[in-house]
Amino acid sequence: MKRTISTDDAPAAVGAYSQATTNGDVLVTAGQLPLTTDGELLDDESVAEQTRQCLENVGAILESEGLSLENVLKTTVYLDDIDDFDEFNDAYGEFFRNDPPARSAVGVGSVPKGAAVEIEAMATTD
Repeated sequence: MKRTISTDDAPAAVGAYSQATTNGDVLVTAGQLPLTTDGELLDDESVAEQTRQCLENVGAILESEGLSLENVLKTTVYLDDIDDFDEFNDAYGEFFRNDPPARSAVGVGSVPKGAAVEIEAMATTD
């Protein structure tokens, strides 16, 4: 049975979606933009800093369910400009030093709200 997840430790959903959903076995986050919990968009920050904020948001959602980034099975990353991949990848690697999850990274040409990156994750609840 699907259950929606919401935490004040990550930016609130700004549309018709949930921060995350789970069926008890797998937790899936919505795409996380580089937004602070206060709703400040870090679009003027570097790609690295935006990546860090996105992953901190993912981590906060997971932590609200007693999980961590170690539970992440797969991420999907949307980059405004695929030429930013190396900078993104270096920052991303700070969060997944050992046994990183599977990942897809796609250059999309435009990320919502003018951000450089958006990251969604799928995690096991085990």
